[in-house]
Amino acid sequence: MTTPLPGAQPPLGKIPAEIACAADYELLAQRFMAPPSYDYVAGGSGRDLTVAANLAAFARWDIYPRLLRDVSAGHTRINVAGQQFAHPVFLAPVAFQNLAHAAGELQSARAAHAVDSCLVSSTLSSCSLEDVARGAGPQRWFQLYFQLRRDDTQDLLARAVKAGYSAIVVTLDAPIQVPSNRALRAGFRMPADCVAANLRGYAPADTPPLAPQHSRIFQGIMGTAPTWDDLRWLIGQTTLPVLVKGVLHPDDAVALRAIGVAGVVVSNHGGRTLDGAPASLDVLPAIRAATGPGFPLLFDGGIRSGTDIFKALALGADAVLIGRLQMYALSVAGALGVAHMVKLLREELEVCMALAGCATVGEIGSGAVLRRQDAPC
Repeated sequence: MTTPLPGAQPPLGKIPAEIACAADYELLAQRFMAPPSYDYVAGGSGRDLTVAANLAAFARWDIYPRLLRDVSAGHTRINVAGQQFAHPVFLAPVAFQNLAHAAGELQSARAAHAVDSCLVSSTLSSCSLEDVARGAGPQRWFQLYFQLRRDDTQDLLARAVKAGYSAIVVTLDAPIQVPSNRALRAGFRMPADCVAANLRGYAPADTPPLAPQHSRIFQGIMGTAPTWDDLRWLIGQTTLPVLVKGVLHPDDAVALRAIGVAGVVVSNHGGRTLDGAPASLDVLPAIRAATGPGFPLLFDGGIRSGTDIFKALALGADAVLIGRLQMYALSVAGALGVAHMVKLLREELEVCMALAGCATVGEIGSGAVLRRQDAPC
């Protein structure tokens, strides 16, 4: 366990009266997180161009209201990668959640269980994957980062299987991460108690010494980044479905499907990797077109409301992952806040579905949305 950071207030443990919608947690979180930590969570990388693009992309789409549709038997149940879920609102794998709450991921796990949400637990969790699994519900997936040694990657995989995780989500788009200019200006430094509990005893992530003529980036950091061969090896190590997170190009999605991944997460890592990458929503339709119907596509990047979720589903996603809102709600009210945030998003989605004449998630298609005529191409 960790203690709140200096300057941060303890979570309320109750829902503040001023929360009217899920997005309100973002505004309120500034009262409950230490300012540098808030700037780190809110920021992405560089100038935060991709963070802004993720948010702006949703405003380019409108939703058609439909008339006289019978949705009285409506529901939000979905099937992804052969698994049944009560709704398409998943909790994303967010690292070091003790930046927002002293109990970190244990609180998010409890929340996921309470509201029938699938929890995707991060390799870089501040709590062990075993402890997270004990608090989570039956629907839990494990997000995996490749380690320097295959033995360590294999051990993480075996631990996840033993702990009852039912899918592996491999993140491949973040071999290099740097804090945003915003976080650096705020003086953010990762606190000493933000330690990846799952990685204790594994080979350190530091790159080996380089010859003077070598690049710290190309021969250093990227010299140990995973390759297609590593992914093929991983798929062969488990009977669990393996999904890949961090896909933005249709060609990559097609290639991943061809080697046997069970699905992909269309994501730009919340704008935390390449600043200037396209908004996740903008590339989603092309990836769906390239992979065809039936191939599981999950989505993250910029979701703040149930209407955002509806638009992502209409443009090709099967489910969505909630990252920053999870951290904001966690900071405000712990497990209760995260559960409330998911409940609000689900209800906002149901309102949108009802007014758009969609009784099920499967009825939400590209014909339910309209790109604004004044929206830039």
